Amino acid sequence: MNTTIVIYGSSTGTCETIAEKIASKLGCKALNVQELNDAIVEENQNLILGTSTWGAGEMQDDWYDGLKTLQNADLKGKTIAFFGCGDAWSYSDTFVGGMGELYKGIKESGARFIGSVDTTDYKFDDSEAVIDGKFIGLPLDDINEDDKTDSRIDAWLNVINPEL
Repeated sequence: MNTTIVIYGSSTGTCETIAEKIASKLGCKALNVQELNDAIVEENQNLILGTSTWGAGEMQDDWYDGLKTLQNADLKGKTIAFFGCGDAWSYSDTFVGGMGELYKGIKESGARFIGSVDTTDYKFDDSEAVIDGKFIGLPLDDINEDDKTDSRIDAWLNVINPEL
């Protein structure tokens, strides 16, 4: 397996906890996006990017600088997967929109994107993270469906792990 890093932006700690679970299962490091720099991007072939969603479907605040770092980096040939945290009940019209915003910021980078997830197991009205009928990455509602978080992570990792 190529070098992999999980990079997250978290305001309340939920996305951080999930990032650490994912990193632990993959045997790699989780890094707060505040610590992201060019060298980290260059050193890792696989980037797993996680964000919580705020406001009207925006990514977590620290990701705005992190996204600039990614946009200025050479991502050609890298493999990128996304996960997003959101509240599908209270914010059903912007569920995990931050994940979609992050994807849209680097979709033209030349990276290979993996880990899309079918929408059928989720109840929501709309999401910027749905591209061509699927979530661009793993959506998690640890507020209302915390009982599904671990099984969703495991199922997703079973799909992406062979591609890392």
